[in-house]
Amino acid sequence: MKFAHDVIRKPVITERSMSGLAENKYVFEVAPGAGKIEIKKAIEEIFGVKVAKVNTIKLPGKWKRMGVYTGKTAAKKKAIVTLTDDSKKIEIFENMM
Repeated sequence: MKFAHDVIRKPVITERSMSGLAENKYVFEVAPGAGKIEIKKAIEEIFGVKVAKVNTIKLPGKWKRMGVYTGKTAAKKKAIVTLTDDSKKIEIFENMM
């Protein structure tokens, strides 16, 4: 059994993710094995909001070079969470604007 804090890793704070706040869309980095239903339950449990829909994106790792050494960054998974119209806002994002 996964706990809510194991599913949600961290919020994504970028200019593009902040532009979605007007439409009740929030972006989080999530565990690679997490499904949409697990993500929805975790967001509702942690922040006490109502989730309308969840979209997920898998981001592959990128090749990076440091001098003569090459390596690959870790792959990530992001979730774009849309809240219902009657739901309250998520406070950690509201303080960023």
